Amino acid sequence: MDGKLRIKISIADRVYPLTVEPAQEEGLRSASKKIDAMIKQFEENYAVRDKQDVLAMCSLQFASQVEQKQIDNTIDGEETIERIKRLNTLLDQYLEK
Repeated sequence: MDGKLRIKISIADRVYPLTVEPAQEEGLRSASKKIDAMIKQFEENYAVRDKQDVLAMCSLQFASQVEQKQIDNTIDGEETIERIKRLNTLLDQYLEK
C-alpha cells in the first residue's frame, strides 16, 4: 500500500471505506461535504422521497458543472488562439516594413 491512506467517507448517511493517496484525501473529504450539503438542500427544497433520486440530482448537478467548465475553457482557448493569430499577423506586418 506504499504510502496510501485508509479513510472513511460518509455520503448520504452511508460510510465508504477508501484507500487513497495522501494528496487525494482533502479533495475527497471536501467533495463528500459538498455532496451532503447539496443533498440537504435538495431535500429541503423539493419533495424527494428516495435518496437515490437526490443522489441522481447531485450527480447531474456536479457533472453539468464539470461539462460547463470544459465548454467555457474551450471557448476561452479558441479566443486565445484567435488573439495569438492576430498578434502574429501584426508582427509579420511590422517585420515586413
